[in-house]
Amino acid sequence: MNAIDNSAWVETYEEVRHKTVSTIDFNAYFEQGEIEGKSLTVIDMGVCDFPTGSVVASDPFEFFIDEERRPYIQKVPVGRYRAELCVVKSDGVDPDRYAAVRLRFTRERAVEFRMALTGEEDLSLLDDGGYFGFGVDAAMGAVYDKKVYDAYCKWYNGWNESHKGGDIYEACFKALFKENYRKHPEYQCAYGDWLNFQVPGTDYHMPIFSTGFGDGVYPVYWGVDKNGDVCQMVVHLIDIEAVYAAEDE
Repeated sequence: MNAIDNSAWVETYEEVRHKTVSTIDFNAYFEQGEIEGKSLTVIDMGVCDFPTGSVVASDPFEFFIDEERRPYIQKVPVGRYRAELCVVKSDGVDPDRYAAVRLRFTRERAVEFRMALTGEEDLSLLDDGGYFGFGVDAAMGAVYDKKVYDAYCKWYNGWNESHKGGDIYEACFKALFKENYRKHPEYQCAYGDWLNFQVPGTDYHMPIFSTGFGDGVYPVYWGVDKNGDVCQMVVHLIDIEAVYAAEDE
């Protein structure tokens, strides 16, 4: 974990560190073809740019995006990485559902997954098996570098300011999602369920994706390799084993 200037928070974190380690091995989501009898597949969503290495995750369609949103404490290597989407394939009754998004920063395999934190969480509220995450109110999530996020905020909020009463989704995103569906119809509805979005006026790309069961709170985890280095990031959307084992019961 990178440095943080709140010593009391860090002290509490050390006490509850064990609670931030996921009991789920997310490697299985991207390496196995089946979990709990559900067939899985992986979609390549294209590139995601990290010009500074500071990471933000959020609902990309809040009316006014919060430009003061704090990034996660842990930084990642500066660079351009591919975003992968784990899909629980439809069984003919339940539709295709997105279970996780992954970005790999190295080719090393993760041996542990630790919750991503911003340093603002009240760690006294963290129970065993609990988590902190980003809120979703439009059934969509996104990940960005903080610099990309700031550029997106500037464009997004500027559009809203100049189009009072306008609908930014209808005006700017609807056609893009439909076009992405036309190009990649597998595992998404006709309106589109994921998009690799290039922030207007920049060369930066950010993945936008439908969240597993819609609105809610979704955690992010750092995959850590055998040397203790961060090698990947996972946005967890559906606990496949827990959800579908419960359905079987």
